[in-house]
Amino acid sequence: MQKDLSNYRKSYEKSELTEGSIKENPMEQFQKWFYEVEATDGLDEPNAMTISTIGLDGFPKNRVVLMKKYTHEGFIFYSNYKSEKGKALNENPVICLSFFWPNLERQVIIKGKAEKIAENLSDGYFESRPVGSQLGAVVSDQSEVISSREVLEEKLKNLEEKYEGKEIPRPEHWGGYLVRPVSFEFWQGRPNRLHDRIRYTLQNDFDWKIERLAP
Repeated sequence: MQKDLSNYRKSYEKSELTEGSIKENPMEQFQKWFYEVEATDGLDEPNAMTISTIGLDGFPKNRVVLMKKYTHEGFIFYSNYKSEKGKALNENPVICLSFFWPNLERQVIIKGKAEKIAENLSDGYFESRPVGSQLGAVVSDQSEVISSREVLEEKLKNLEEKYEGKEIPRPEHWGGYLVRPVSFEFWQGRPNRLHDRIRYTLQNDFDWKIERLAP
């Protein structure tokens, strides 16, 4: 089986990224772009990001998760700490985040280190989730092999009965991660594949070094 995709081509012409237009701080540049993406139609979940970790088997693995908050410190997402990604980050906290915003022909690639956030912050977010999402976090032994979907549905039914009208406690093995960035790359599509790539690299004095990369 094969399919030739060599004729899939697009000319990127929606914007540009110049040294004169960027912010000195990459988090401010990220916020600027994120606001612009939110204000533009054509993308359902601008907070969707691909995260890459180094697994216990030595292989990198990517998956899409939802960013739930960003601050001057970094980016926050939530997961089961016993999941495949949780075990990978416990062993090796280096991580790469990637946002792809095709409606504005942009990418942002962020390298950093992940750490668990404070338990009270995880509690607060867990309490804000819909009941179904809370129960889902309790039900699923994320990344573990299960015999069938019916196993999950039966566990969910039992928990719905157990917690009917009651507060659902956050599982100790479920919570947030903060990714503290050490590098940002902002990618803007341009005509003739001469894309704009601006990289910010964190220095020892906590300033950011700004460089242009060849496309």
